[in-house]
Amino acid sequence: MSGGTYWRVIESLHNPQAKLWEQITESRGIRKHGEFLLAGRKSVPEALALHPTRFHALLALDPAQVDGWDIPQHIEKYRLSRALFDALDVSGTGVPLLVGKVPAMSQADLAAKPKGLELICALGDPNNLGAAFRSAAAFGAKRIILMNEAAHPFHPKALRAAANAQFELTLLRGPSWEDLDQATGPIFALDAGGEDMGMLDWPRDLRLVLGEEGRGIPEALHVRRLTIPTTSAVESLNATVAASLALYSHYLATR
Repeated sequence: MSGGTYWRVIESLHNPQAKLWEQITESRGIRKHGEFLLAGRKSVPEALALHPTRFHALLALDPAQVDGWDIPQHIEKYRLSRALFDALDVSGTGVPLLVGKVPAMSQADLAAKPKGLELICALGDPNNLGAAFRSAAAFGAKRIILMNEAAHPFHPKALRAAANAQFELTLLRGPSWEDLDQATGPIFALDAGGEDMGMLDWPRDLRLVLGEEGRGIPEALHVRRLTIPTTSAVESLNATVAASLALYSHYLATR
C-alpha cells in the first residue's frame, strides 16, 4: 500500500498544526497534546513497518523521500517547508518524521508480585532513560515503572536513544518513593555501598530501581542495595551502564 498520493502542504511555522508539532518536541507539549515525534534514519521506517497503528501522520520535505515505503492508508502525509521541517527535526536527521499518539500508561500495581525483572526508573535525563529502555528490551525486562522524576518516555531524545524499544515495552506510572516500601516481592536498587552484585543469586521475579542521576536512591528506602565492583580508575558508572550490567547479569542467571 502507498497510502494514496495526496500530500497536504504546510509551509508556515505559524500554521496551527505546525505549532502543535513544534510543541511536541518538548516534554511539556507531549504531555499537553498526547502526541510525539519519531525521528531517525533507521527508526522511522522500522517503526512504520512493525508498529504502523501507533502513528497517524508522516512529515517530509519531499514525497520522493518515501518512494518504496509501505505507508498505510490511515496515515496522513504532509509536505513541509524546509524551515518548518528543520524546526521539528530536532536531531537533524533530515529524514521523514512520524507523528504518533502517546499510549495510555496504567498505574503500576506494586501489591502484585513482579513478573520477571521489572525496572523502576527515576532517570531524569531522556538520553539515559531511552538507553535504559533499549537495554531492558534487549535483556527481556518488559515492564518499566516510571517514577514522577523520570523524563518523558516519548521525548525525542528518549525515543532516539531507545531505538524503538518503547514499542516493545509495557510502560507504567510509578508511585512515590515512600510507596515503594509497600511493594510485594523482592526489590533491589543499584547504589554505591551495597553488596557485591557479582555474588548475588538472582531471583527470577524482582523489581530493580534506578535512581536519579547524582541523587541516587533515598537513604530511607527499604530495598536490597547492590553495587558493581570496579577498579578505582573512575568514581562511579553511568546509571545506564550500571543498569545494563545488572540486566545482563539477571538475564544470564535466569534464562
